[in-house]
Amino acid sequence: MKIDIDFSGDIIEKALGMGAEQAEVYVRTSRNLSIEVKNQAVDAFNSSLSTGYALRVIKNGRLGFSYANDVNDRDIVIRHALSSSQHTDKDDNLDLPEAADSADIEIFDNALDEIGEKDAIEKTLLLEKSARDKDRRIQKIRTACGTFTSSETAIVNSKHIRKKYRATSCTAQIMAIAEDNGDNQVGWGFEGSRFLENISFERVGISAAERAVQMLGSRRIKGSRTSVLLDNSVSAAFLGLFAASLSAEAVQKGKSLLGSKLNKQVLNSKLNMVDTGLLPRKLGSRPVDDEGVPQKEKHVVREGILQTYLYNTYAAKKQVTQSTGNAVRAGFAALPSIGVSNLFIKALSLDDIIPKSRMPETLRDGLYVLDAMGVHTANPISGEFSIGVTGLWIEKGEIIYPVKEAVISGNILDLFNNIEAVSDDLHFYGSIGAQSLIISNVDISA
Repeated sequence: MKIDIDFSGDIIEKALGMGAEQAEVYVRTSRNLSIEVKNQAVDAFNSSLSTGYALRVIKNGRLGFSYANDVNDRDIVIRHALSSSQHTDKDDNLDLPEAADSADIEIFDNALDEIGEKDAIEKTLLLEKSARDKDRRIQKIRTACGTFTSSETAIVNSKHIRKKYRATSCTAQIMAIAEDNGDNQVGWGFEGSRFLENISFERVGISAAERAVQMLGSRRIKGSRTSVLLDNSVSAAFLGLFAASLSAEAVQKGKSLLGSKLNKQVLNSKLNMVDTGLLPRKLGSRPVDDEGVPQKEKHVVREGILQTYLYNTYAAKKQVTQSTGNAVRAGFAALPSIGVSNLFIKALSLDDIIPKSRMPETLRDGLYVLDAMGVHTANPISGEFSIGVTGLWIEKGEIIYPVKEAVISGNILDLFNNIEAVSDDLHFYGSIGAQSLIISNVDISA
């Protein structure tokens, strides 16, 4: 379905004419190509075209919602949305945002939009080939997958929002297994961008192979309380938990570990935490959120102090504030919720950033954590966690041996509050950007 702003405007006009106080049409169409390879052959191939639109109305202070794939069903969608509003509770916090100017962002790549199936397959095959070619001990590939997407989104509402934009995205990920003398170790690699040229499928495969090989011969360690160096992939997993607690909806429902932390220290005082949808080519970037609110840069944490939560229009009105432009939808058939755009930690000064090559030396003694299992099991309200990790043991700034079956435990807020050093290896895993971090006073058990 080709997106037509006038089509959306016609639906809104009819909905208002039939009694709606406010109305919004959200339209999304996307072409998706997903490829998995195994033993240098295509193991799974999925090509799909998804298209649809949704109508959200507010009538008599009640929410109505309906959606469809066929443009010819628009009258049915209008009737269903208005009818459904009769069966929801009245809510004075229901509202739609006003129109405002938005920035142009570099998020559409013609090369990615036009990529053919043959080229996409060849790039995905390179994931596996580069991992196997890197080291003879890479004996198996658990998964090697490439995704290629091109989409168009439109948001039109009765408060004069008329936004339409195109975007592309691509991801490459692989899980490689190294084997040597009966020892098996896993390494993972990932890159994602809105531009094809920013992703090296070869680099991703090599990175996964190196991670797997360096863990061969790992051993257990004794329990201790020491500093740890979190690889940026592990930092991203913890930051993802922190991100969920930034949602104003989670705070309002009492399901956030940050519920009582506004204007309190949650990071090292030398650090900021930024959420922005304005970064060129990043997967979380777009001109407006999924309600049409313009993107902007937000210092969620400034000099270690929590400054704000993240809001969509509903959560903002409930708290008598403004949306931060963080409305997200799982698809055209879903209502807006709250999520990050591009969230990452930022040092206040270049003097506080340490080159990745110097991080082990800076750690001096402790555990370099390369992989963590079960970060999602942390308590989202208390922030308590106890998770299995693997990595490299460091003494006097030098890597001594790989470590397996260790457990780190503590509280997420303490973890972020105890950040002592930030590396220069910022890497985005989806909408979460993370650097390698040195964190003090972490409990490690065998």
